[in-house]
Amino acid sequence: MTQSVVVQVGQCGNQVGCRFWDLALREHAAVNKKGIYDEALSSFFRNVDTRSGDNGPDIYKGKICSLKARALLIDMEEGVVNEILQGPLRDVFDSKQLITDVSGSGNNWAVGHKIYGRQYRENIVEKLRKTAEHCDCLQCFFIIHSMGGGTGSGLGTFVLNLLEEEFPEVYRFVTSVYPSGEDDVITSPYNSVLAMKELNEHADCVLPIENESLFEIVNKIHQMINSGKLGSTVKQNSLVTSSAGSAKTLPEKPFDAMNNIVANLLLNLTSSARFEGSLNMDLNEISMNLVPFPRLHYLVSSLTPLYTLADVNVPSRRLDQMFSDAFSRDHQLIQADPKHSLYLACALLVRGNVQVSDLRRNIERLKPSLHFVSWNQEGWKTGLCSVPPVGHSHSLLALANNTCVKPTFIELKDRFMKLYKKKAHLHHYLQIDGMEQSCFSEAISSLSDLIEEYNELDATKGGPRIDPSRLKIAV
Repeated sequence: MTQSVVVQVGQCGNQVGCRFWDLALREHAAVNKKGIYDEALSSFFRNVDTRSGDNGPDIYKGKICSLKARALLIDMEEGVVNEILQGPLRDVFDSKQLITDVSGSGNNWAVGHKIYGRQYRENIVEKLRKTAEHCDCLQCFFIIHSMGGGTGSGLGTFVLNLLEEEFPEVYRFVTSVYPSGEDDVITSPYNSVLAMKELNEHADCVLPIENESLFEIVNKIHQMINSGKLGSTVKQNSLVTSSAGSAKTLPEKPFDAMNNIVANLLLNLTSSARFEGSLNMDLNEISMNLVPFPRLHYLVSSLTPLYTLADVNVPSRRLDQMFSDAFSRDHQLIQADPKHSLYLACALLVRGNVQVSDLRRNIERLKPSLHFVSWNQEGWKTGLCSVPPVGHSHSLLALANNTCVKPTFIELKDRFMKLYKKKAHLHHYLQIDGMEQSCFSEAISSLSDLIEEYNELDATKGGPRIDPSRLKIAV
């Protein structure tokens, strides 16, 4: 079995990370009834004997003693990390896994990337190495961050660069939360575009998530519950609309339900790495099979069911309906239209009691309505994990490498240019040591090149299917 390390950066990254660890513990508790430390748990947790002081030896077999998350928590404000340390998850982390400051990055990419990056570089590298040393076979780093703020975008992408330098062989998966058009951070277009350049160059796979989509999904769930449709009700101690049900009940935060959805995405993404299945899909296979060109590594994710842990009493969707849902816009974590755009490749990660024949049947059923690029008509990657999410009989995560991400990037570019043409707020960035105006022009040119690459692919859509010529073999 392989291990993965989660690096959560900034307020958003740490809030999503907190939900991920909470849900992961619940999921393993539901499966692992005997409390034995097994390979599934070892993928994200260490089992530590705390009797001989804080940093006791790891225990590989036998009873669970004290689980520690394979994680690094970084934030340049203490608030969120302190909250995690006082909450129900306090025992899963220790002070050696935390890097905090007090002043924050002031919604400025340059402060996060240039100032804090330089200041904390050694500390971050040392803690990353320590975490990696506890792994037998380190397969993947997951970075969770937001694009709009200063720490998430600036320091988050700085950490991404460090990972490439220190661990070039280990895959880097990035979950990036993109700001909405009505974002209250006025400089978020600058931060996002400056961060995009780093993602283009240093990430293996990026799962873009849009706040707007998450907000709409949560609203739909609320509407469904309030209308009483399908006998839907929220169960006691629901996790879908709040963090209630944790050991210490905290007042509900507006982002809790949205963060749960992202955490659920990560649980499904890593399920094959954690549990057995008839068709296991390694995390490195996602990058290997879904990214034909190095820069076009942005994957649109859609998830069904969207509610976590049987929070909502809704009759479970029939299996075929679940596949249809995964290709509908209502279940996507980014506002896009893959059905009318071009697929480069698509992965389906299914959990629960589903057969390979069910998978094949549904792929054949859906295939005619999807446009695949001419040279990859059979570009499907599938994974079957036998352990379903708690409270559900099955679930499905679809990851599409599709040109439909282009409008998100075009809108981001437009919002950047509106500010940049007026040179608005530029002085806040240019007064930072090491930050030149060329950083902005390089970042926008990197984004424009990316959009152009998608344009070139879109131009081939609907053209005749040309089979590439093969070498003739002399007999």
